[in-house]
Amino acid sequence: MEEKTISGVHQLCLIALMSAVMCLIGPLSIPIGEVPVSAATLIIYLTVYLLGTKMGTISCIIYLLLGFAGLPVFSGYTAGAAKLLGPTGGYLIGYIFMALICGLFMEKSGYKMLWCITGMIIGTAVLYLFGTVWFIALTKCELGYAVTVCVAPFIIGDLAKIILSELAGREVRKRLKAAGLLGWR
Repeated sequence: MEEKTISGVHQLCLIALMSAVMCLIGPLSIPIGEVPVSAATLIIYLTVYLLGTKMGTISCIIYLLLGFAGLPVFSGYTAGAAKLLGPTGGYLIGYIFMALICGLFMEKSGYKMLWCITGMIIGTAVLYLFGTVWFIALTKCELGYAVTVCVAPFIIGDLAKIILSELAGREVRKRLKAAGLLGWR
């Protein structure tokens, strides 16, 4: 079967669509302390699964830029430079690294389930590392405190999001590809 490519306009529309989904779902969060539980990671996993590394990461960057510009798209409907550059901003900026890592694992493995899950786990670990180092640098807290507040409460939920992303992403991607909407892979 001949692989077809999609136009630049089609790519831009897909990037804009997934950025919009991030903007709609990203603010939904549960405040549990200094770092809220957010659905943003789930949407980023799915975005990269559907669009690939390059377009998924661009969607994530657009989401962050919209929040930086003042659109209330971050957890709890917050926005602005203070949020992005504040103590929890490292987790937001870490989304870029997470998207890149997840996407590379997915694409290089041909979307094999084990490698996709591995990529999402490693990407999330890098997100935790980047965000926690940022948090420590800005709050001057101890590593133990930062891990207790910023990492430990999220591990089980993020593992659940990874499994959900793998199952849903695989099915949605298959259907979009069959419909000719993801014809570049």
